[in-house]
Amino acid sequence: MTTTSTELVLDGNGLRLTDVAAVARRDAPISVSIAPVAQAGMSESVLLKNELLETGIPIYGVTTGFGDSVNRQIAPSKAAALQRNLILYHLNGVGPIATPEVARATMLIRANCLTRGPSAIRPEVVATLLRHLDEDILPLIPERGSLGASGDLVPLCYVAAALIGEGEVRYRGETRPALDALREAGIAPVALGPKEGLALINGTSFTAAFAALALADAAELAYAADVATAMTCEALLGNASHFHPFVHANKPHPGQGASAALIRELLAGSKLTTSYEEILVRRDTLDGRGFLLLDHRIQDKYSVRCAPHVNGVLRDSLEWTRRWVETEINSSTDNPLFAWETGELHHGGNFYAGHVGQAMDSLKVAVASLADLLDRQLALVVDEKFNAGLTANLVAPLPESDRQSGLHHGFKGMQIAASAVTAEALGLSGPATVLSRSTESHNQDKVSMGTIAARDARTIIELTRQVTAIHLIALAQAIDIRGAAQAAPAVRRVHELIRAHVPFTDRDRRMDRDIERVARLIADGSVRAAADVADPLFTPHG
Repeated sequence: MTTTSTELVLDGNGLRLTDVAAVARRDAPISVSIAPVAQAGMSESVLLKNELLETGIPIYGVTTGFGDSVNRQIAPSKAAALQRNLILYHLNGVGPIATPEVARATMLIRANCLTRGPSAIRPEVVATLLRHLDEDILPLIPERGSLGASGDLVPLCYVAAALIGEGEVRYRGETRPALDALREAGIAPVALGPKEGLALINGTSFTAAFAALALADAAELAYAADVATAMTCEALLGNASHFHPFVHANKPHPGQGASAALIRELLAGSKLTTSYEEILVRRDTLDGRGFLLLDHRIQDKYSVRCAPHVNGVLRDSLEWTRRWVETEINSSTDNPLFAWETGELHHGGNFYAGHVGQAMDSLKVAVASLADLLDRQLALVVDEKFNAGLTANLVAPLPESDRQSGLHHGFKGMQIAASAVTAEALGLSGPATVLSRSTESHNQDKVSMGTIAARDARTIIELTRQVTAIHLIALAQAIDIRGAAQAAPAVRRVHELIRAHVPFTDRDRRMDRDIERVARLIADGSVRAAADVADPLFTPHG
């Protein structure tokens, strides 16, 4: 696979998660095509399939029924018609329609998996799928209905249905009959050959689409959380030495170290935080007394002091979950597979989304824990018992004589909302992959539930982003009260970004739209860009 800023050439081996996010989110116009070497391999497996068909042997899903109906063999002359029926009887998804970006990611991943070759699908069918992607003809895919084995049969049937001109699609901002959209775009519906319907739907591409996008979003959250911790440390006049390299070198988890290093860089130049040495210098001495009540805590509460240990879990989880999902999107995930080099046919279970499901269940826990961390930080910042002299609920300071004094409640409601959203994130964090159900006449008797895990990860990330947005807005308020000029340069840049979209809260007002705006700044990388401190999560091989 090769890529430039405008072209992505698929060969089934080199698709990156960053490519998936860029195409799905249309960061720039990107044309996607199939590498010539991949086209040759695909054609070879089709030739092998046709040769085997002529022998009259039973080939699963080609000259047999599907699933438990594998013992029902049909004549080769019926093989093509069987593929159309396969698609039609799986059009039974329920629930909300997947977003356009999930649909695009699904289409790209499915195309890439098929370009590996063993799936015995003609290159022109996959090329047509890529034309749909290029024209932004997007199938309306219900989110619910996949077990994650035998692949994403139900969701991917909506992709396949659009190819054959069935059902409805989203095209040019409207919901249209698929056939009408294809005619307008000048694309002929596909007439499926033997195995081709099965090749299109018998894979993990819908699950992997959610996973790939979730991983991109989780990385931005990890960065934003470290920004929030740095700002929290400043707001609370905290002890920056909690992030000293010596501490984290003595527990050398890479993610923990990276988190602490980023927080240190973000705090460089701060006049609000202190160090352990500074505390010792300015403290009173015992002078022979047996007891002394210190006027300054020498260490901060866990939600600040241990923040790298929490975010480090997410950061380290991203390392292996990215690797697993990237392997998945460069795999042949259907069945059966045709080894054209040796002339062999192989039946197996590569449609099982176990690795993606496990990765997403782990990501869910790590991200939900981050929401809990930030919610606890926010609780400290708004509570006058713990916020080192900030106003209660970050109410704008007013003299008692002011007519508005006592009428406003600042961030009280925002903290309540953050706790509610955090609770929802935590509630969804239980593993989905342990909920296997035996189905389809006990043929699919052990299934991954990876699709549910990936969708849950998507939702938990959205909820955690909202918690992070609330916290960042509150922290901007706290920095203003402290005096923004005293904050570290990187923190000031983030503060300025927030203030460009959210005004200082000088009186009670609605803030839901503020949350939406800052959540978008997190999602699109604007918070990271404003901080302008490098992070290995976003290096080419990070």
